[in-house]
Amino acid sequence: MRPEILFSLYSPITTLKGVGPRVAPLLERVAGPIVRDVLWLRPHSVIRRTTGTLAEAIDGQVMTFDVVINDFQRPRTNAQPWRVRVADETGFLTLAFFGGFGGQLEQRHPVGARRLVSGRVEETKFGRQMVHPDYIIDPAKAEDIPEIEPIYPATEGLPPRRVRGFALEALAQAPDLPEWQDPAFVSRERFPTWREALSRMHHPESDADLSPLSVHRRRLAYDEVLAHQLAMAQRKAARRREPAPTIRPGALAESVRADLPFALTGAQERALADVRADFQAGERMSRLIQGDVGSGKTVVAMLAMADVAEAGGQSALMAPTEILARQHFETLSAPLAAHGIGVVLLTGRDKGAARAEKLRALASGAAQVAVGTHALFQDEVAFHRLQLVVIDEQHRFGVAERQRLQAKGEAVHLAAMSATPIPRTLELTMYGDLDVSRIDEKPPGRTPVATRAVPMPRLDEIVGRLRDAVTGGAQAFWICPLVSESEVSDLAAAEMRAIALREVLGDKVGLVHGQLSGAEKDAVMADFADGRISVLVATTVVEVGVNVPNATIMVIEQAERFGLAQLHQLRGRVGRGRRESACVLLYDPPLSETAQQRLDILRRTDDGFVIAEKDLELRGGGDALGLRQSGLPDYVFADPFVHRDLIATAGDDARLIVNRDPGMTSERGKALRILSELFDWKAGLALRDAG
Repeated sequence: MRPEILFSLYSPITTLKGVGPRVAPLLERVAGPIVRDVLWLRPHSVIRRTTGTLAEAIDGQVMTFDVVINDFQRPRTNAQPWRVRVADETGFLTLAFFGGFGGQLEQRHPVGARRLVSGRVEETKFGRQMVHPDYIIDPAKAEDIPEIEPIYPATEGLPPRRVRGFALEALAQAPDLPEWQDPAFVSRERFPTWREALSRMHHPESDADLSPLSVHRRRLAYDEVLAHQLAMAQRKAARRREPAPTIRPGALAESVRADLPFALTGAQERALADVRADFQAGERMSRLIQGDVGSGKTVVAMLAMADVAEAGGQSALMAPTEILARQHFETLSAPLAAHGIGVVLLTGRDKGAARAEKLRALASGAAQVAVGTHALFQDEVAFHRLQLVVIDEQHRFGVAERQRLQAKGEAVHLAAMSATPIPRTLELTMYGDLDVSRIDEKPPGRTPVATRAVPMPRLDEIVGRLRDAVTGGAQAFWICPLVSESEVSDLAAAEMRAIALREVLGDKVGLVHGQLSGAEKDAVMADFADGRISVLVATTVVEVGVNVPNATIMVIEQAERFGLAQLHQLRGRVGRGRRESACVLLYDPPLSETAQQRLDILRRTDDGFVIAEKDLELRGGGDALGLRQSGLPDYVFADPFVHRDLIATAGDDARLIVNRDPGMTSERGKALRILSELFDWKAGLALRDAG
């Protein structure tokens, strides 16, 4: 039940003065459907107006002048502007107006009238001018021109100044809410109250007030991340109260492990111990197994599946693409089948009698493990006793899809796997309601990838070496950069590179890009995996997890255009066998300082967790790790990169609150309930957990 004190903020935007049937859809497009959304709309810049004479006008500055209307110049064609010549005792200025309302200008501002004009000054070959002044008013109304004016997002038909008026109207409706933050923390950070912070946001005095580092923005950001962390901590506590059958480690998994041609690393042992502790706790597991490319996450999942099978249950592993599902099947099926654990592969390609037989094996329990794609959660797929769901690259699946698979059993344990190492603060932001195991060691015997940075002018030399390697039986990836925001341009650049390489290497050059269908991509990748293609040219990141042990060369063209963690992910496509592998970073000189540091770090280390932290440091408020589309919350005030210190603090605070005051009955607890309702994270919370 939403507290009454928040009713005004959850009212529709039509309750704001001046928001009628015509304006409402425009304002909703800019902000959202309720008053709270308008209140939270931030100005994106600040205009500071200076006053002076026309002789003091400065190109590019926003200035206000006291002038007299001298002359009107009508346009000869519709494409030309109306020009109004104005003057003061020091010089002249032309006001330019596009559109057909020049007649109105003459009526409202006749020749000889004195006016205040304010806007951006431009020096042009035709002289000094001001295009569409922000203000042209009678000097008696000088107070209508603000010295400092915040500029808000706008849309056609709703200019920034009107949006600002609605934002200030929403601010006037904002209630004073009880303080939900710890008083000592507020004092230490010198935070204003919630309402004071909002007021300063809407009344900035300079660009510094718009910075995410300003004290009022940090206050609002902390409120937001605390609400989010609190929601996830409550979610985690509720999940831990859900009973689940106990699964004990048995001899079967140890037999599977004994047959492996390698010993588990310490990190794999710890991850497996975490999973087994969850299995024996009598509570439903929701755990993220996070590890670098090739760190051995699937082996941990396989041993967990053996424990489930020995306990009489079934497991399902879902991968985002058919080629990844097939690779998981090839990894799991032989070791498990050797110990009597039946494994079936279920994809969209299965048809007729073969599909029916697989469905019967799962429904009867004859098959204890299912590996597949989205086909696993289709209605006709039934399990005898599903107890464990493993999601590979879980951020690639929608919430409903994961829930549909888990719903095929009762109190089903969830293990999500991610091959993108994430810094701890971002891990908390994305997976705060999951328990996390980190596999931060590489299995022994993997050959480090030799990494070199080579300037683009030496491209022919690299192509020559590639030709020699391919002649000797090697395979290579060639990654083309993001050329522009246009997918067509990116595709054209990749096609040109593929054509150029075919001239040297023949027809064993394949091309995969974003405009291919899923089946077409899978077909090209399968040709590469099977050796029918020697060089694979790709426009985007090659499928995470695709395993082509024979691929020993990775060429990344214009590597300076890629993020550090993205480069590391690409490099991880090679070096998967025992043969020496190489990664060539082709770059356009000269490099920026940040790009130089990025390539240097990549040459020095292959630890994905170290690289992820360095990437975060180098990018600051940028899209570190390319994770914007991979599950980061859609915050209003908080920036997951700039405010990572606040996220870590909020995570600790939320856990303490839930442990000490689970019913939120204390004075602070009651205020925190208002905070939770204010940000309303409940609706989007399932994004971070499959069930």
